[in-house]
Amino acid sequence: QVQLVESGGGLVQAGGSLRLSCAASGRTFSSYTMGWFRQAPGKEREFVAAIRSTTYYADSVKGRFTISKDNGKNTVYLQMNSLKPEDTAVYYCAATGRFLVTIATTYDYWGQGTQVTVSS
Repeated sequence: QVQLVESGGGLVQAGGSLRLSCAASGRTFSSYTMGWFRQAPGKEREFVAAIRSTTYYADSVKGRFTISKDNGKNTVYLQMNSLKPEDTAVYYCAATGRFLVTIATTYDYWGQGTQVTVSS
């Protein structure tokens, strides 16, 4: 089992920055692909970024968001810069044993989510 706890969400103006954190406990952190997804009201959950030995980003966030991890702290981060109102969503951290997948249903473990609101 893997337990995931997100933090760092909040309200920010357009153009601002936030850093989300996801603390993991349980099985070996470094053997999992860690992903970030988001879900806006009335929309499906969508892939944002993933990391294992390399990283992968959705086109909508490429160049603005950076995913990273600290294996010693069992924590994955999502640095979000140049935020836009359309980035407003609940952001979820997730873990899977598969390699760099972008489909939500392939992730085995999920955090509770953290709200990010970007005002215009």
